[in-house]
Amino acid sequence: MTSTVSETAATFAGQDTTLQYIGGTWRAGRSERSLTVTNPYDDSELTTIRLANSTDVDEAYKAAEAAQKEWASFTPAARRDVILRAAQILEERREEIVSWLIKEAGSSVAKANVEVSLAAGITLEAASFPTRVHGRIVESNTPGKEIRVYRRPIGVVGVISPWNFPLHLSQRSVAPALALGNAVVVKPASDTPVSGGLILAKVFEEAGLPPGVLNVVIGAGSEIGDDFVTHPVPGLISFTGSTPVGQNVGRLAIGGKYLKHAALELGGNSPLIVLADADLDAAVEAAVLGKFLHQGQICMAVNRIIVEAPLYDEFVARFTAAASSVPAGDPSDPNTLVGPVINDSQLNGLKAKIDRALAEGARAVLDGEIKGRIVPPHVFVDVTPDMEIAREEIFGPLVGVLKADDEAHALELANASDFGLAAALFTQDVDKGVRFSLGIKSGMTHINEMPIQDEAHVAFGGERNSGLGRFNGDWAIAEFTTDYTLGIKRL
Repeated sequence: MTSTVSETAATFAGQDTTLQYIGGTWRAGRSERSLTVTNPYDDSELTTIRLANSTDVDEAYKAAEAAQKEWASFTPAARRDVILRAAQILEERREEIVSWLIKEAGSSVAKANVEVSLAAGITLEAASFPTRVHGRIVESNTPGKEIRVYRRPIGVVGVISPWNFPLHLSQRSVAPALALGNAVVVKPASDTPVSGGLILAKVFEEAGLPPGVLNVVIGAGSEIGDDFVTHPVPGLISFTGSTPVGQNVGRLAIGGKYLKHAALELGGNSPLIVLADADLDAAVEAAVLGKFLHQGQICMAVNRIIVEAPLYDEFVARFTAAASSVPAGDPSDPNTLVGPVINDSQLNGLKAKIDRALAEGARAVLDGEIKGRIVPPHVFVDVTPDMEIAREEIFGPLVGVLKADDEAHALELANASDFGLAAALFTQDVDKGVRFSLGIKSGMTHINEMPIQDEAHVAFGGERNSGLGRFNGDWAIAEFTTDYTLGIKRL
């Protein structure tokens, strides 16, 4: 049953945000539990959602399965037009979306605008996908036989998205999957259900997407998490989030009763490497933005800084000075770079990391008073690769600086991690930079700029414990379709 908009409910584009979106209908979930979504900066209540249970998940997947075949039969131009309209709506509603990202995710004004641009960008890129899917004719060794390899939609895709870039990291899977003829069920993070799910449901509804092709279920991982992954309908689970949770998702998807594809974009421990011939001004500027943008709550964010010995002392002095002037506070203030961390669990984790770094022998050259969930930039030196602050993903405005004896040692330090998502390297010798970068065990390396980079047509993804698969461009087409081989013997 469709609900009318409550006078007290927070809305997006006039839509009540207390509701789920299942089978083209806005309705309450069936769980006995509710979720109150709050602003991480001031704890003000934004909306309260009756959560979904396993019955809702089943209904969403069955609605998606029922709607998918007709959607896949749409002409490429018809699917393209819906996706293009969604991109247009994202831009038309930019101000309202930015407001939700600020108050729900703790995004700064600048970060929220970048996120809307990224989401619109991947949507525009996806609009070209319907005409970029190509099969192959393969010669057979059997006389009179023809082999065709079609690229077809997987069918139904389950998307689990995180809270740090909720709009973009949902849309990065949703838009390509839809464009390629799949139906989608999204489970957004509980901290950001509106900007990670309900906004996209409303955008695509307005864009003319048929009912049931996109569904959003908001529920506790403890209640619906496993069922969302193991349900027999989805052929692919696309997960973005922490490595421990992603590893469990992979086990359930790949090793469960119903085998399915898994695209996993997980944690990172990005090194920013400064070689002896680096442009220090450029390196310091990139390190500050690459570390402290969105409070460091980005999988690609600078997690470790590795500086070759001749530049180490000067880099530390200049970087510390620059970090000390980073504005921290209210994310709605356009001057703020560091806003609140998302919740108390993250806050307590960061406090523990600070204590652990000091206990292990790191020395803080920059710290500050934590006020509420605002953690000011913290910089540690005398850091060794065995320390937790160098070994694990931080996901906050803390960073350790390591000294490398020479280039070979810098590469050794860069690879001293179980992660392999992104890296950054500073050198004025580009050829040397390329040679060095090809030795880094990561999915992406950027020379003379920060590691936080994402272009809609460029492969995005990591190695080792940073994930499986690639997003964007032709790589997304490969992820969200499957090969179907048809052999034809002419008699």
